[in-house]
Amino acid sequence: MKKNRSILIFIAILVALQTVFAQVDTINTNNDSLNTSILDDFNKKLAEIDQLRVADSIQKSELETQLNSLKTTDNLKKEELQKQLQQLKDKEVKRLAFKKSQIDSLRLTAKAFPVLGFFKDTLFLIYSKLGSFSAKDRAEAISARIKKLSDKLGFKQDSLKVFAAETTVDIMSGESIIMSVSENDAIWNDTTKMELAKSYQKTIANAVIKYKSETSFATLAKAIGLALLVLLITGALIYYILKLFTWSALKIQEQEGKLIKGIKIKNYTLFDERRQVRVLMGANTVLKWFIFILIIYIALPILFGIFPWTKNLATMLFGYILNPVKNMALAFWNYLPNLITIIVIIVVFRYVSKGIKYLKTEIEKGNLQLPGFYADWANPTYQIVRVLLFAFMVVVMFPYLPGSDSPVFQGVSVFLGVLFTFGSSGSLSNVIAGLVLTYMRLFKIGDRVKIGEVVGDVIEKSLLVTRIRTIKNEIISIPNSTVMNSHTVNYSSDAPEKGLIIHSTVTIGYDVPWRDMHQALIDAAMKTEMIVDEPKPFVLQTSLDDFYVSYQINAYIKEANKQAVIYSNLHQNIQDVCNERGIEILSPHYRAARDGNMVAIPASYLPKDYEAPSFNVKMNKDK
Repeated sequence: MKKNRSILIFIAILVALQTVFAQVDTINTNNDSLNTSILDDFNKKLAEIDQLRVADSIQKSELETQLNSLKTTDNLKKEELQKQLQQLKDKEVKRLAFKKSQIDSLRLTAKAFPVLGFFKDTLFLIYSKLGSFSAKDRAEAISARIKKLSDKLGFKQDSLKVFAAETTVDIMSGESIIMSVSENDAIWNDTTKMELAKSYQKTIANAVIKYKSETSFATLAKAIGLALLVLLITGALIYYILKLFTWSALKIQEQEGKLIKGIKIKNYTLFDERRQVRVLMGANTVLKWFIFILIIYIALPILFGIFPWTKNLATMLFGYILNPVKNMALAFWNYLPNLITIIVIIVVFRYVSKGIKYLKTEIEKGNLQLPGFYADWANPTYQIVRVLLFAFMVVVMFPYLPGSDSPVFQGVSVFLGVLFTFGSSGSLSNVIAGLVLTYMRLFKIGDRVKIGEVVGDVIEKSLLVTRIRTIKNEIISIPNSTVMNSHTVNYSSDAPEKGLIIHSTVTIGYDVPWRDMHQALIDAAMKTEMIVDEPKPFVLQTSLDDFYVSYQINAYIKEANKQAVIYSNLHQNIQDVCNERGIEILSPHYRAARDGNMVAIPASYLPKDYEAPSFNVKMNKDK
């Protein structure tokens, strides 16, 4: 099943590629057909213009003949003939101007055909037809004639001659015409026929002389010797590099447990000895093959460059590396002004950020005081300003980033923005809640708080979450949005200055005088460590129940984080004081049965001669 699916996918890819290439071929064919149609129309116009030119030339020749045959005294006739000749000259100038404008309009669309040299190199281009020869036929014929010149012995620079014909300028070798330069050729190249012909003559002669020089026996023998030398050097380099990397591999294995002891980052072992050796061996192998390929890649263009027939291959191979490097260098050079602008922007924003950080530090230390601005607002405000500065810096830098104006870059930016918006909706609510909590100053790090049903000390405040350590050493993380939606009790905010009141309720029977109970509870509070003397503790009677009275002891403390220890000590002291003063704590469901029962006080607090009271029975004699 998988095999059939793979075959179907492969066929689909081939069909798609065929369709694409067919479309490309169709486009190219349409373009070639369009160019051919344009050139055909142009050639028809040139033929018409040339017919007019021939007629004008015949008329001009007749007028000059008549002018020469006139007597010197026939001035009126001379003036008329000269006027007609001037009209023909003006007409010729306009004809040339029109032809040049037509050719200029075809420069971007017309297809030129190269005249090839001996090594498939382009000597010059042919744009226009001549007589019955199209531009392509002319280029092929000229290339074939140039190649025949190499068969002539003793060929020199002046072996080619330039002769002006009736309508063309011919380049000749002996009695053979190598090529003819027409008026259209001169216009295509923005020069005159004679100057263009001399330029072509020099180019052709140099190509022939260069070919004969590079294909001589001495040159070929020298080239073969250089090729053998390059092969020898390449082989020697590969041999010694292979030995070098074999030696380095053995050294890596020998250093296991010696110099190679693994890589550790603090307590984490990134690579142990064996894994580090394997990584180094792999890197050694990769580097070896990279150098081998690089040497061969450099040697091949050198070899191809030695022989004239393969120089184009050498240029092509070097181009695969040099062209990308050149393009990267040019791109970097062109981008350099934008890069300098980005560096300046980063430096400016960096120093602005440092200045704001300095103000933040001064406010935190209390050296700088701003009315209505608290010191604990300094750090969160600095973080907000830094984020805004960074966002503003990115906005300023964006137009100078490479590819910032490309549709792909803009599409990715929009995609990331949408992804961030939809993916962080819940987080944003926590961030906003965190900012509100910061400026509401509900609590700070170290405060003892109660959020909902959670009681503990605040150990972390961030934009997303608040973390609390309970008295049982539990870490509870509460999202800031939950904190905003819950009631918060801060025990520590006023405790150091005004004190925090702790309170505990004890129920005592009605048989104990309330004054004695008040004093007992106050004395117990005064004996408790970390309860302050001023303001003094006080007692509230919160209720009068069926069997007991509820007494609430209230006392001031300064250390809100130690409430659990203070409450424990307070309860111990209440028990001790009540026991010392003979006050029984019998509530809430402990009933006093005095006859025949011991008091509800530990034996250590009772007198040594204490005995439980006997049962009292009272008889009514009358009955």
